Amino acid sequence: MFGLFKSKSEKEKLQEKYKKLHKEAFILSKKDRSLADKKFAEAEEVMKKIEKLT
Repeated sequence: MFGLFKSKSEKEKLQEKYKKLHKEAFILSKKDRSLADKKFAEAEEVMKKIEKLT
């Protein structure tokens, strides 16, 4: 409860963004493979940023 108003770190924000992009890419892969590939590429760019922070 005390962490309720704690702001998220940059790494936590990027991890959430990565998960969101990866989920969107998975959903798109069933309909449009080229769009899914773009989303996967975006997710990988976010992962590279996360790795730089650690």
